[in-house]
Amino acid sequence: MEVIYVDHAATSPVHPDVINEMLPFFNEHYGNPSSIHQIGRRARQAVDEARNVIAKLLQTTPQSLVFTSGGTEADNLALFGAAFSQQEKGKHIITTKIEHHAVLHTCQQLEELGFEVTYLPVDETGKISVQGLQNELRDDTILVSIMYGNNEVGTVQPINQVGELLREHQALFHCDAVQACGVIPLNMNELPVDLLSISAHKINGPKGIGLLYIKEGIHLQPSLYGGEQERKRRAGTENVAGIVGFSKAMQLTNEAVQQKTEKYQQLSYLFYQRLEEEQVEFFVNGHQSDRLPHIFNVSFPNINIESLLMNLDLAGIAASSGSACTAGSVEPSHVLLAMHGDKKERVESAIRFSFGLNNTIKQINFAASETAKIVKRLQQQSMFID
Repeated sequence: MEVIYVDHAATSPVHPDVINEMLPFFNEHYGNPSSIHQIGRRARQAVDEARNVIAKLLQTTPQSLVFTSGGTEADNLALFGAAFSQQEKGKHIITTKIEHHAVLHTCQQLEELGFEVTYLPVDETGKISVQGLQNELRDDTILVSIMYGNNEVGTVQPINQVGELLREHQALFHCDAVQACGVIPLNMNELPVDLLSISAHKINGPKGIGLLYIKEGIHLQPSLYGGEQERKRRAGTENVAGIVGFSKAMQLTNEAVQQKTEKYQQLSYLFYQRLEEEQVEFFVNGHQSDRLPHIFNVSFPNINIESLLMNLDLAGIAASSGSACTAGSVEPSHVLLAMHGDKKERVESAIRFSFGLNNTIKQINFAASETAKIVKRLQQQSMFID
């Protein structure tokens, strides 16, 4: 049985060209980039070349990029680093209720350390209010962290408007762009942020590698101590193969941004259309125009979410109930709770289908039809039990 993978927002398959690019750095060019002999110098050259390629694609300088172990570490470095380096100017931080847990849990830890955090609400589409942000800004606000596109429902935030609002304010602006990278062009010459996180495994690159963009002139307190790698901003021997793979994945995704956007929009609409044709009761979650094209989040009233996921898996459909970091948890999605409050029919029965490499129209037609069939059966069972 073919397994149809529609959980690319959790992770994505590594592109074959990325694998081929990485292989020599496991068994041939295996040196430590800090070593001065020729094997080490070859590894250093690969890291430098990859950094230059990514910097060019992001339209920034190589010096502004710090390689990390992934999006979580990049978010942690941004928040802890900014908070500790800026705390003499104030201890107030602003974020949103729908951030990834890499941001939310870091903010909670910062609260334990004496910082004050304001969590902005969102409307039922998952959007913040720029006016609401302005109302919460204070003279002692030192950091604002708002994700570009939400990993569960796909809603895109007004990043340019937020950046304009903060232009004359002391607060640093961090943006988690892990889900947006690859489907929204990222131009650091134009994007009004000070710090930006991305991760390779969301764009058909390897797991275990990400980066934090740090605008020129901004100093962050390091989170790791040891060697002097990454210009003393992130200690630890560089993941050479991962960095090389990250660079190749960035090249491939940059070449196909428009093509992928159009494809994913088509697949999302196809899924929606098939559910409508099957006359299934459902609600689409998230903003319907300001959204990431590859994420389609839908709630099915009167459905037990674990039963639905299990039945989808048995049918060969790999989807999820929310962010990957909460997989297996019976707790309601914090994103949907922020959007819909206590509306159980929206919060407790939501499935995220997310599209990516190798998904076809045939696959999505089948996945949507099977989903409709399973939902109808489970809804009828629920009515019988009630």
